[in-house]
Amino acid sequence: MKKQLILTCVLVFYSIGCRSEYEAHNGDIIFQTSLSRQSIAIQQATNSKYSHVGIVYLKNNNAFVYEAVEPVKLTPLKKWIAQGKGKHFSVKRLANAENILTEKAVQRLLQVGKIFEGKQYDLYFEWSDETIYCSELVWKIYKRALNIEVGNLQKMDEFNFSDPLVQQKVHERFGDSLPEDEIVISPAAIFSSNNLVTIYEQ
Repeated sequence: MKKQLILTCVLVFYSIGCRSEYEAHNGDIIFQTSLSRQSIAIQQATNSKYSHVGIVYLKNNNAFVYEAVEPVKLTPLKKWIAQGKGKHFSVKRLANAENILTEKAVQRLLQVGKIFEGKQYDLYFEWSDETIYCSELVWKIYKRALNIEVGNLQKMDEFNFSDPLVQQKVHERFGDSLPEDEIVISPAAIFSSNNLVTIYEQ
């Protein structure tokens, strides 16, 4: 019994002490809980612990997150992580990425992503390219660059609007005219995509 306890302690210490750091790859999809004013409402409406998502890009051997904030831009990975709640983040990678994300495919991701650079954040979650929100950016880049859907599209009325905070935010944005048929994609839908696998969490 004593030997088993010692062995368990050693294994726990080893697993924590030797935990490897996240090794960023082009095209990784990274999630966090943001500290924005609408974060809790997004979490409640989509039944998700994550409210923000972006794509990892490598530039001159440095890791960045391409994200739709105000405006769409590259943010250094370390800074991006520090901005999230508790510095917690989770990373998904395309299943079979080693075969799909070739150098040519990565270049397509970068080229398509460039189209959205500098665009303003979409407060109304419209399915247009005039303005854009975080999960919309990620989904459209993968779809247009590689014809891969990282998450199932939904309609606005499929979200959960029962929470008072969510109702308040909806009224602030839309008044009494919620666009129920608007096509949307949430961080939660991307996180649960069958085309992605979790490769790191902190």
